[in-house]
Amino acid sequence: MRSLEIGLVLPMGESFVDGSTARWTAIRDLAVRAEALGFDAVWIADELLWRPADGPAQGWWECVAMAGAVAAATSRIKVGTWVLSALHRNPGITAKAVETIDEISGGRFVFGLGSGHAGRQAHAFGLPEDHVFGRFEEAVEIIVPLLRQGRADFEGAFHAARDLEHRPVGPRPGRIPIMMGAKGPKMLQLAVRHADTWSWYVEERSDLTEFGPRLATMLAACEAAGRDPATIGRSAGIIVEPTPVTGAAEVLGAPVSGSPEEIAEAIRAFGVAGYTQVELLLWPPTLAALEAMAPVVELLEGD
Repeated sequence: MRSLEIGLVLPMGESFVDGSTARWTAIRDLAVRAEALGFDAVWIADELLWRPADGPAQGWWECVAMAGAVAAATSRIKVGTWVLSALHRNPGITAKAVETIDEISGGRFVFGLGSGHAGRQAHAFGLPEDHVFGRFEEAVEIIVPLLRQGRADFEGAFHAARDLEHRPVGPRPGRIPIMMGAKGPKMLQLAVRHADTWSWYVEERSDLTEFGPRLATMLAACEAAGRDPATIGRSAGIIVEPTPVTGAAEVLGAPVSGSPEEIAEAIRAFGVAGYTQVELLLWPPTLAALEAMAPVVELLEGD
């Protein structure tokens, strides 16, 4: 039994390299193989349409639908959203989708939730582009009571739930774990107040040079809120290049790379530093790269 949970981020978008589409059959095969290899979780990203200023657009499969499909295709591994955008969805219906996926999975779903971000994709879809934090704060005031107490009654500037009952419920009434993506001070306040696990992902470097200070900031937020830091999970999303195929640094950030022993040691360092789980975004996100992680997972077994 590992003390540090290891998750795999499944490919959901068109390829950064050649624009090819990650097909459902390939996504399913990756999830099933990750389960067989001993990964603890698979994660589904929530994006819509990226339109970079200096490159072609990149489309993404829809997160909720794909999470349900992955939940149905697997049997033991946790299935999580990485992370579901509150900006894109009605909060009451979000809670209903979460409960539904937990039912499909038989109680294996992890609800990763974040504020989402406005910008080009929000504008293209006619989604809100202002008051991103305010909208998220109100959404949490509806989603959390629905998932924890089964009812919400809230009237806000952006969202409402009027004597709303949360039903039907799945196999874990009131107990679906919530992982909240949070970086800034206001988001961290909400995370340490409501979340079972706090999460953030790599921006520049997939190591403790970047993630050590982030963890310290989260622990300080726990102290300020009076929360025992031992009661909240700590999650890091990092990039790993387990094969000779390189290129992640130019697109996503500096990866973990090297021999299986070197990769295992780099991942192990996160647990030593105080993280409780990592989400691994493989470059490239292929079955061959996943197979290259088999000895890494074996080396981490029993830590």
